[in-house]
Amino acid sequence: DCAILIIAAGTGEFEAGISKDGQTREHALLAFTLGVRQLIVAINKMDTTKWSEDRYNEIVKETSTFIKKVGYNPKSVPFVPISGWHGDNMLEESSNMPWYKGWTKETKAGATKGKTLLDAIDAIEPPSRPVDKPLRLPLQDVYKIGGIGTVPVGRVETGVIKAGMVVTFAPVGVQTEVKSVEMHHEQLEQGVPGDNVGFNVKNVSVKDIRRGNVASDSKNDPAKEAASFNAQVIILNHPGQIGAGYAPVLDCHTAHIACKFAELIEKIDRRTGKSIESNPKFVKSGDACIAKLVPSKPMCVEE
Repeated sequence: DCAILIIAAGTGEFEAGISKDGQTREHALLAFTLGVRQLIVAINKMDTTKWSEDRYNEIVKETSTFIKKVGYNPKSVPFVPISGWHGDNMLEESSNMPWYKGWTKETKAGATKGKTLLDAIDAIEPPSRPVDKPLRLPLQDVYKIGGIGTVPVGRVETGVIKAGMVVTFAPVGVQTEVKSVEMHHEQLEQGVPGDNVGFNVKNVSVKDIRRGNVASDSKNDPAKEAASFNAQVIILNHPGQIGAGYAPVLDCHTAHIACKFAELIEKIDRRTGKSIESNPKFVKSGDACIAKLVPSKPMCVEE
């Protein structure tokens, strides 16, 4: 729903994080590229700057510039100076930064204000949940629990899961009935998108299904294996050029599988998605492209 970007205010730490290959920059770009549209910036270790207003203002200015380049609107992003070590401005307002008058963010409904990081988290606007789409639940783990049986766990991405439903696990094709659904050790009538659930299944061994499989409703557009797929790829950092034949390991939902670049279809502008060049021979750091990928093992991936 929202990304919280933790920035270290220490001398040199902030600068390293937002340098060309810095993690702060990379994390902001990853969040935006993966569709996370709400952002909170927490400026941590303010105690190491002696609670300096000047340092805070410098970091806000620099960070605003680079998150704007990534695609976020800085006016809709709360900036909160905190000290995780001492707890300042985490849950309660800090007395060490009397100059800090709180954060303001613009929303469709108007301006929202607050003081602490917790306030900023409480002010996240919940996005609409895709409950009407067919069920997709990538497995994070599969447990064998004494007296209960096999319990796969994972987060519902789309649709709902409930007891009595017959589910298919892709790409292995195992089919079974859901006996019960639980979250945080409490039985649920149904699991909805965003819920991390465990569900008990009939007549399936822990050897039959594994992390990376995707559970779906057998009667409603079940998930299937993809022989190949087209992906938008951003090359953040790579020492050389990438062309057809390159085979990196891909982390897609909970699957972890090597996939070969079969073809580079087009090079695109990474902010707008517009085509810059058709069938490029190669791409390099900083480029974005649409590529045809072929998994080395059966894999479930969809648009």
